[in-house]
Amino acid sequence: MKIRELIEATNAVFSGNINQETEVNISTDTRTIKEGDFYLPLKGASFDGEKFIEQAFEKGAIGSFCTSDQVKMSEGQSCLLQVPDTLKAYLQLANYRRKKINPIVAAITGSSGKTTTKELTASVLSAKYRTFKTPLNHNNEIGFCQTIFEMPDDTEMLVLEMGMRGLGEIELISKYAEPDIMIISNIGTAHIGRLGSRENIAKAKCEIVKGTNKNGKIKPVLIGCNDELLKKTLEFDHDKIFYSINDVNKIEQNSDYSKFEYMGNVYELNAGGNYNIENSLAAINAGIRAGLTVEQIQDGLKNYKSIEKRWEKTTVNINGNEVYIINDSYNANPESMRAFIDTITELYTNYAIILGDMGELGTNEIKYHSDLGEYINNKNNLAPDTKIISIGTFSKNITDSVTKCKTEHFDTIEKAVPYLKTNIQSGTTLFLKASRSMKFEKIIELLS
Repeated sequence: MKIRELIEATNAVFSGNINQETEVNISTDTRTIKEGDFYLPLKGASFDGEKFIEQAFEKGAIGSFCTSDQVKMSEGQSCLLQVPDTLKAYLQLANYRRKKINPIVAAITGSSGKTTTKELTASVLSAKYRTFKTPLNHNNEIGFCQTIFEMPDDTEMLVLEMGMRGLGEIELISKYAEPDIMIISNIGTAHIGRLGSRENIAKAKCEIVKGTNKNGKIKPVLIGCNDELLKKTLEFDHDKIFYSINDVNKIEQNSDYSKFEYMGNVYELNAGGNYNIENSLAAINAGIRAGLTVEQIQDGLKNYKSIEKRWEKTTVNINGNEVYIINDSYNANPESMRAFIDTITELYTNYAIILGDMGELGTNEIKYHSDLGEYINNKNNLAPDTKIISIGTFSKNITDSVTKCKTEHFDTIEKAVPYLKTNIQSGTTLFLKASRSMKFEKIIELLS
């Protein structure tokens, strides 16, 4: 962006001696700043980027945002842009660039499945459009801004993932993203420890419509799971589409593949599990609203590839025996855990399941873990010789509630690995799922 555009977007007070037509790249980190960049210092609970403005100039920055009129600029060609709030300035700059590039924006949130839905939606939409998506899990307000500035100039379709830890956060991102297509994958219990109830979670997720682009290239639409709480909470005056696994006729399904009929058309997906099919329905409806043909949507789904730590497959050799590992420990909450168990028990044989703690469940975290154990215990297709292994603190409540098959609990990964090395037989598929903080990838490292 040109310095003139930075001023226009943020209404900043300019001081300095540099040509405002100078083009710059925005940097928020002095550790990676390059000569000629423009520094935007952010503030957080434990850091203050404005303390590093001088360092940014020393590394070659030609300008910086600031909130104080006491900041000194470097000698020579440089400038300062003073604003009341640098995070707001970052969001304003992102919105300015969003409008300048002017892609169709699809925004996605949900208690679980939002990253998979983002990947599926991007895969479908890329069958017609030059598509850019939120990288990794950059789904907060800073990640949104980073995504906008990483977006290529020729982007036609932008797929954004929007996460939240409390009320008001998705509304903030939506305001500056101005989405055309909004997807809510589900209303679950993730972050219930912070929000207190599913009703508040629904309210937070429905904030995604607050920034709806009413004058975009396509008519705005909300695409959501068929959930009565969502319908009750949602306030949206435009088109609404609700989907459910019950709308699908499953034709063929195994651990790595799904073939199904939806609204009279047959689709194939290189992934198993009902939850993957259901998430793909959001992508299909997004494709329809964005003007894709059925053939393009079909191709987009076929090209979908799961991301790291989402059903990630590995083979390890334990004492000369080959053991298969499927790692789905990117994240975990009660809903995604149940979907995980459903997929395993429906599509696999000869397996063992390792489950870890689920985070941010609040005062009822013991009950949520116990309930998961009872859910497992009620599975009719669970073989008596199946091994269910829990690792962590609260996960003990899972295995304590399971009585119909073999269970073990370990406080740490290091204590569990020796058991796995001596008790997991050749040809077994080992399934891993826990919240990201449990770092279950370490199990694979220690077994390899």
